[in-house]
Formats: sequence, C-alpha cells, structure tokens
Amino acid sequence: MSDVVIVEAARSAVGKKRGGLSHYPSPDLFADVLKAAVDRTGIDSALVGQVAGGCVSQVGMQSGNVTRSAWLAAGLDHRTAAFTVHTQCGSSQQAFTLAYGLVSSGVTDVAVAGGVESMNQVPMGSSGLPELGTPRTPRYEERYEIVTQFEAVERIAEKWGVTREDAEQFAVTSQERAARAIAEGRFESQIVPVETPVVDESGVVVGTKTVAVDEGPRPTTLESLAGLRLNLPDRPGGCVHTAGTSSQISDGASALVLTTEAKAAELGLRPRARVVDSLLVGSDPVLTLTGPIPATQALLERTGLTLEDIDVVEVNEAFASIVLAWAQETKADMEQVNVNGGAIALGHPLGGTGGILLTKALNELERTGGRYGLVTMCVGGGQGTGTIIERL
Repeated sequence: MSDVVIVEAARSAVGKKRGGLSHYPSPDLFADVLKAAVDRTGIDSALVGQVAGGCVSQVGMQSGNVTRSAWLAAGLDHRTAAFTVHTQCGSSQQAFTLAYGLVSSGVTDVAVAGGVESMNQVPMGSSGLPELGTPRTPRYEERYEIVTQFEAVERIAEKWGVTREDAEQFAVTSQERAARAIAEGRFESQIVPVETPVVDESGVVVGTKTVAVDEGPRPTTLESLAGLRLNLPDRPGGCVHTAGTSSQISDGASALVLTTEAKAAELGLRPRARVVDSLLVGSDPVLTLTGPIPATQALLERTGLTLEDIDVVEVNEAFASIVLAWAQETKADMEQVNVNGGAIALGHPLGGTGGILLTKALNELERTGGRYGLVTMCVGGGQGTGTIIERL
C-alpha cells in the first residue's frame, strides 16, 4: 500500500439556522468548495479518479448523488466518477476513509473527499418517509432498545457522571475558543467565500452577499445557559442538555484532495499531511453516540501511538456529554481538544462536518507546528469514525 497524503483541504463557512447559507442550494455550495479545493492544487480535474462525498438527508436537492451533481455543477471534468456516502453524522469522514482506501490500494492516484448538508433547506429527518416503512423493525427491537439521540446523551451523562454544570462549562469554553479563533483569523485561509442570495420576508431574492465567516458563535455565559429550557424537561431520570450544550442546526461543505507521495512529487504538489490511519468502528447501539471512545482506542492500538503523541484533537461536539465521556475514558488533555471551538459554537452541518474537522485539524497543526492530529466523531446508530494525520 502506498502512503497517502493530503495536498489540499477547504471548507465553506458554517452557516447558522436561518443564516447566510439558508437559501443557497447545497449542490452549489458543495460545488464551490470542490472547485476551490481542486483549483488550489493547480491540477487538471481530469486527474481526479473518484470523488467521495458525504450527505445525510439525501432527498430533494440532496438526492440523486449530490456529489456527482456538485462536481458537474462546478464545471469539473465529467469523466471523474463520484459517489455519495450516508454514515449519519460521520458521512464525510467515512467518505475520507473510502477515498484514502482508493488511493492507498492503487485504484486511483488522486481522489477527493468531502461532504455537504443544508439543514435549513433539507431538515434533519426529511428522508424518513413513514408511509414507506420504518428503518428499525420489530426484529431489530427484539435485540436492541430504540433510543433517541436526546435520550442517549442523557444516559451517557448518567453513566459518566456528567452534570449540567459540567456540560455548560464545556459549552462556554467552546464558544470562547471559537470566538478567539475567528477574531485571530485562524480559519480565513481554509474557508472558501461564497456568494449567496439574500431574500426578503416574502422569500423574494433582493440581492447577494458573501459568506466567509462561521456564523454560529454567539456571546455565551454560564448565567445565560442556566436560563435555557432542558431538551427533555419531563425525563424521569433528569436531564443535563439544553440547546446551549447541543450542536447547532447548520449548513456547510468540505473537500480534501488526496494522492500518493509519488504522484504528488510527479505533479509538483506539496504534501501537507500524511494519512496515518482512518477507520469506522461499531459501538453500543443503545447508548448510540459513544463511538469516539472505541474509534480512538482502535486508532491508537493500530498505529502504536498514544494520546500524548497527538498535538491536535477534534472530537465532534454533537452534545457536550459525548466529548466529556470520551475525555474521561481516554484521560485526554483537554487543552489540546477542540482548541478552536467545536460544533456547540460553530455548528454541525451533518454530512459536511467530518471534512470540516479534518480541515480544521490540518490547519491547526500547521499553525502551531504540531505533528499528529486526531479527528473522531460519534455516529447515530452506534458507530464512530476516526482519523490520524501527520503534518509534513
């Protein structure tokens, strides 16, 4: 197997609920980011063998293989193949893992991985049509209890002793770190500015504007969080999480260009990082969102690294208790985890988030001179994604 390197990584700004990306078609948003990632390398798009894209709600504008539609809408070479992956919230990170496998095995010399989601225009759950049946049948329920994600994270909080105060302190830290990163311009080089429509109250387009800054962060204090309504106020066992300690409804897209070290040298490309390992693991389907724990453990075992070797960590902040439980199990130094804020502050555009986290981790390694970066995400249904990269 050949060493696989990342030669480019780009993302859109993450748009908030009813924000600047909420009227921009997601295939066009993905097209903008795919084109920017390829253009920044300077290569002919015909050299890309396959494009792997992640998307969760594959209905409406995101149906019909949105990755292929976006690639063609971007004006990139029509001979390049593309496919769309659905692995719940880990979709674009799993797309990255598949692209990594395609390149390392020699199926293609150059691949692109990324993802997209417009949660404003294609709301979470849109692809579930009750008249066509339910995804979890009585046969499934004979083996596993069906638990919502809201209930699962409360059980995680109970199991690992995470209190509301713990979750809210974590959320304040996420918001503060994100605000600092934006103020210091840490994301500017990785974000692809996009021109989006501006609409009036009746939905008529009245102009355009450029979206180039993450919209999610907002002033947050422990006092303001304490006044928020609980996600499950009537839960018999009590509740920890509120909207302030949960990820946001968001829009966004990401794209990374991968190739072999030999092909990069042939094309005159500068490798920015080596992919050390990338995987998808199964986890408890009832607690459902503990996947980052076994994913991290598997990565460290497979690579022979320890968390002390890792300089930058991105753990998706779907809910605060997920990261705090992971931290307890791994004994992680939280000063190295989500140093520029996470999904609680910046948002979580489902199918695009994995690539966004990889892009953030790569850029932070370059900013700080770190060597290894780890990205891991929980996945609905009881799975976890994980990737380790090494800055070159």
